[in-house]
Amino acid sequence: MSPKIFESILVAHAEVSEAAGIGVPDSIKGEALDCFCVLKKDAKSDVALAAELKENVARDLGKALAPREVIFVADIPKTRNAKVMRRIVRAAYIGEKLGDTSALENPASLDEIQPVAAAHPRR
Repeated sequence: MSPKIFESILVAHAEVSEAAGIGVPDSIKGEALDCFCVLKKDAKSDVALAAELKENVARDLGKALAPREVIFVADIPKTRNAKVMRRIVRAAYIGEKLGDTSALENPASLDEIQPVAAAHPRR
């Protein structure tokens, strides 16, 4: 299933401005969905909002497709023409080599995703 389907549900929330969904290794399912969300100005990231976003996806797509994690970040890596670089998000998050990052408009966004990976161990 396309990540855009998950992302459109997440950005439909009044407090979310951008989202990126990535598949990550999972010892039970084989692969699970983790989502990165950028909040709108003055929105507060907390456990309740993350749970609400997971519930929204579960309501629209089914409980089995709900994200395992919703992680709030200040920015998501994108190209100059605003294409979300999911491949690079995934690599940074699971600790793989990033590969070519020359197309990134905002390489500093990776500085936030890499430390987040340590705080969210894969199952």
